[in-house]
Amino acid sequence: MGPVHSDQKAKKLAIICEQRVIIPNGHGEKLVGLLHRTSSKNLVILCHGFQATKDDSILVDLADAITKEGISAFRFDFSGNGESDGEFQYGSYRKEAADLRSVVLHFSEQKYDIIALIGHSKGGNAVLLYASKYHDVPAIVNISGRFALERGMEGRLGKNFMRRINEDGYIDVKNKKGELQYRVSKASLDDRLSTDTLFSSRAISKDCRVLTIHGAKDEIVPAEDARQFAANIRNHELRIMAEANHRYTGHREELASLVLGFLSSHPYQITSRLRPRL
Repeated sequence: MGPVHSDQKAKKLAIICEQRVIIPNGHGEKLVGLLHRTSSKNLVILCHGFQATKDDSILVDLADAITKEGISAFRFDFSGNGESDGEFQYGSYRKEAADLRSVVLHFSEQKYDIIALIGHSKGGNAVLLYASKYHDVPAIVNISGRFALERGMEGRLGKNFMRRINEDGYIDVKNKKGELQYRVSKASLDDRLSTDTLFSSRAISKDCRVLTIHGAKDEIVPAEDARQFAANIRNHELRIMAEANHRYTGHREELASLVLGFLSSHPYQITSRLRPRL
């Protein structure tokens, strides 16, 4: 066996522990998350998708892979989801970006260097929207985010959903047993429809590196959406996984490998221009 290089030693010496963290958002709601703390102050923040939580197995697997590389990771529940305070909302794209802002500022105050934001599905939209507004994180990983937000609603809300919500002011979404899952207000639907992914994609700084990963067999968000992100974000890499679905079933190791490869392809240099202003 050959000599152990210094970076390999660092990984082996990384002290990994899990710490529950509560962060107030701008509305006074408590955001609950789990910090996977290593000996490094480099931090990756992980964001869940629609009706998911910080305990989504995709985020858990990615956090495990990231910490094994000696990098700290934080996964949390957006407001209205999981253990966090607040009421669940169908849209809330801007509010989730604001929640993420609260998380970024918290860890910046704790002297962490946030080297990347990673989001799956709707979480991908949150990290991209964040990057378009704040320009202070050097890397973004968008996993299966949706570009065309006007699509994909009929499957959840049913036919003629616009007419129904205009008449009643809301739509109740029920499961196959007829049990109420959540209520969609007209305001939350308008929030989704007024979120301009074309504008926000083009507003991301060229200094921010963006990786989009998408499964060619995604049954929820078509891979064409990934190509739209690639066409409109200036500093962008695109990876289409030929056999992967929306949940990356059976392809989690490949997913983690792509993410880690992207994170390691550039040194973690946080310039004062990119550091969040407290």
